[in-house]
Amino acid sequence: MTNKLTCLLATATLLAACGTDDNAGSEPAIVDYAAEAQRIAQSSIIIDTHIDVPMKLAMTAPDVSQATESGDFDYPRAVAGGLNVPFMSIYTPASYEAEGKSKAAAESLIDLVEDMVANAPDKFSLATSVADVRSQFDAGLMSIPMGMENGSPIDGDLDNLRHFYDRGIRYVTPAHSLSNHLSDSSYDENRQWSGLSEFGKDAIQEMNRIGMMIDVSHVSDDAFWQIIEISEAPVIASHSSARFFTPGFERNMNDEMIVAMAEKGGVIQINFGSTFVNQNSRDYGDARSAAGKQYLAEHPDTTEAFLYREYPAIYAEEHGPLPFAGLDDVLDHFDHVVKLAGIDHVGIGSDYDGVGDSLPTGLKDVSSYPNLIAGLLKRGYSEDDIRKILGENLLRVWEAVEDYAATTSSST
Repeated sequence: MTNKLTCLLATATLLAACGTDDNAGSEPAIVDYAAEAQRIAQSSIIIDTHIDVPMKLAMTAPDVSQATESGDFDYPRAVAGGLNVPFMSIYTPASYEAEGKSKAAAESLIDLVEDMVANAPDKFSLATSVADVRSQFDAGLMSIPMGMENGSPIDGDLDNLRHFYDRGIRYVTPAHSLSNHLSDSSYDENRQWSGLSEFGKDAIQEMNRIGMMIDVSHVSDDAFWQIIEISEAPVIASHSSARFFTPGFERNMNDEMIVAMAEKGGVIQINFGSTFVNQNSRDYGDARSAAGKQYLAEHPDTTEAFLYREYPAIYAEEHGPLPFAGLDDVLDHFDHVVKLAGIDHVGIGSDYDGVGDSLPTGLKDVSSYPNLIAGLLKRGYSEDDIRKILGENLLRVWEAVEDYAATTSSST
């Protein structure tokens, strides 16, 4: 953004230790973590692979190029936090597949993102490649790539993958909260495919061929392992966390999966939602989900969107508010992945505007990335390693996917 260069001149990292008495010896340097974190945030490419703004645009039509009073994302807060590359999530509710509404819904959301960019060309620019991201960063523009959360809009036609690629989609999450025609879902007890459908397996190969990243968030464990086996290119988890901290929660990734994805060159983008990173929050979330299913049975006209966005307040009136996780809970997930797989295989997939009022203390919106950076600094991460987490790891994977597609295209 335009204030990047100014912020590069921020306060020096280390403040000199007090005293010069030769006999006293030198005291440890004092680190101003907040100032250092702000400097790093404003001079780095920060990529968040999961921002749920498009559905918000469809529901309430906020002008996110200006400061807004609600939600987790707008341009001024993103600039304050150093966010350069928010992947806009083209999310279609799982129920739309049975109703035949998924493709049209996705097209409409992409239209809204395109309009958002067109209405603020001095702030936003559509990004469809790693080269776009780097050139837009140099130009002081916020890159706007898109990912498709839920593969239902593919609608059983591989040509639709190319169609959505041409419209700017750069990753696809095969399933969401229900099993669909591509894949079983980690949230759905109905495992009709025991992983991927035959069409889903073909779709994975086609995504490799055209240069579209494969997102393993939301899919069942069986589907994950089949994707790892089939894909010739690295894969991502656009907004998942470590199951080590939430045992039994299949939506997160277990240690074996994290290692396997890293061995393939991929990256797990840590979800910030409290119910993803903290067991107490997870227990509350599980109880609320069970109550929500009962509410749905008693109120059959209730929509999936209502359960996600409005039912939590109803539940809280009787059971109290969600116990929020803290910044340290989120940092623990970064530490865990680095210990398992190395610094090259972890990044940020916050799920801002997608997890409702469940964000941890200290990470409440897109202005909060410096808090994450300060926490990483305090835990001993180097600036180079932090820049990898902020965006370079994801760019490496994205470029590898592009390169594989280019190689495949040139050999045919």
